[in-house]
Amino acid sequence: MEKKFINESANINNKKWDQMISRKSPIYIRDTDIRSDFERDYTRIIHSNAYKRLKHKTQVFFSPKNDHICTRIEHVSHVESISYTIADTLGLNTSLTKAIATAHDIGHSPFGHQGEKILNEISIRDCNKTFWHENNGLFFADNIELLEDNNGNKQNLNLTYAVRDGIISHCGEIDEDFLKPRDEYIDLENYLTPNQYSPFTWEGCVVKISDKISYIGRDIIDAISLGILDNDLDELYELLSCPREYKLNNANIINKLIYDLCMNSNPKDGLIISEENLNLLTKIKEFNYSKIYKSSRILPSNKYFSLVINQIYDTLKNLYSGKDTISHLNNLNKHYPKLISGFISWLKQYLNITDRSDNKLQNNILFDINNPIDYYSSIIYYISGMTDNYAIEMYNEIISF
Repeated sequence: MEKKFINESANINNKKWDQMISRKSPIYIRDTDIRSDFERDYTRIIHSNAYKRLKHKTQVFFSPKNDHICTRIEHVSHVESISYTIADTLGLNTSLTKAIATAHDIGHSPFGHQGEKILNEISIRDCNKTFWHENNGLFFADNIELLEDNNGNKQNLNLTYAVRDGIISHCGEIDEDFLKPRDEYIDLENYLTPNQYSPFTWEGCVVKISDKISYIGRDIIDAISLGILDNDLDELYELLSCPREYKLNNANIINKLIYDLCMNSNPKDGLIISEENLNLLTKIKEFNYSKIYKSSRILPSNKYFSLVINQIYDTLKNLYSGKDTISHLNNLNKHYPKLISGFISWLKQYLNITDRSDNKLQNNILFDINNPIDYYSSIIYYISGMTDNYAIEMYNEIISF
């Protein structure tokens, strides 16, 4: 198949190249380093704690006993695989799609989108700002995640603009007829809502649509495996126009969409899925929301997620006492030793009162301990980084005597 986008690829001949590979600060150079800028980003991402924790975060189904049910990190791998296939077929930069896809969900909270919804409600109420995982992912990449440099100093990830843009621009909840990158090089901190801007690169657009293709198909297969769709299989086969003997699996569902996209897309018109398959994609999404995401099997756990997250948040929030907060937290350490010690250790890395004269911290200072909203925000960020199991462990510690 013709590589129709090869002249649009993220490479040194692209007019946006210098902006794509720009970083907030220069990155150290090794004489022996043979990786590209985007390959270096990918390595930084997979060594980050936010990425490692994705293996214990809900994709759709909470704490499945079946090891073959998708978790958040598997979803990330699926998006990377799909975006690689599309980018390679079209002639785009697969190193860039790999870095974006691998990082795209590092801002996800515990308990999937329900956890995100709960933290958003808290953030609007107490901090007067929304919480959404694409924006949180960029914040983690820019400010929270720390890596040691050659001298052992802890610094922020400092990713390229193209990868940072891909993280905040990846919203898969899209229904556009086509996708094209924007021309403007904007300050990414000006993003106010998900899907506000198109990605800056074609590669970012590929990851954005791959995100949707990935979850649309895999969520169906997982739901079938768990018996959630036992009473809806006839409707599903009719929706997909498949005979009952046809094997419904992830490969068959997504291959049709990937092939259609690659056949119909071009630089002039953008990334396009045919009208027939775009309508099919919309109908599958509606089916998933009705039969899976709002299933009676899933809804009861949402009450539990709300209880866990709100209890952790309220416990830490109620310990705020201005400049004496750290001392106050330490005094309560005997009651909640793991929660308090973990939070203090994490928080001190970003506080304006931390003495950095004898440590290796060179990252951004984020929170003013004298500002209660800063403190409340710090709790939200801390919780958002938790795995499902860790959040539950902290909740159990709070309610235990």
